[in-house]
Amino acid sequence: MSEATTPTAAPDARPPRSARQTLGSMVLAFEVLVVFLATLVIWGLAPTENSGWGLPPWVALVAGGVVILGLIVTIGLLRFSWGFWLGWALQVVIIASGFLNPAMFIIGAIFGGMWWYGMHAGARIDRTRTANADPGKEQE
Repeated sequence: MSEATTPTAAPDARPPRSARQTLGSMVLAFEVLVVFLATLVIWGLAPTENSGWGLPPWVALVAGGVVILGLIVTIGLLRFSWGFWLGWALQVVIIASGFLNPAMFIIGAIFGGMWWYGMHAGARIDRTRTANADPGKEQE
């Protein structure tokens, strides 16, 4: 095979995703669906006039859309360390939506637990991969 046809890696190839990024993006992707459905429930349960908070029902659709957009954007931002903190902030927002629909306290807590587990398990997997790639490092 000549040198001209030898396959080479692209010089700008991105490094492989970490386990933390993969698990975090999976949790956030599932949350997009759940927040979409919860938004429809909160909007559908709102009175036709103003809600108990004095807000029109369409505010639930707008707020849900903003949270969904935040979740989607955060999936892409998990390549940065501050993207994980944004993910934590979204977990708090989703749990706080329980003030609009009490079932969201439970759903938010479940997804918050999944986010926590994904962050800790992913970090452990990444540490193990790093230690196995560099035998001179000790495992924690």
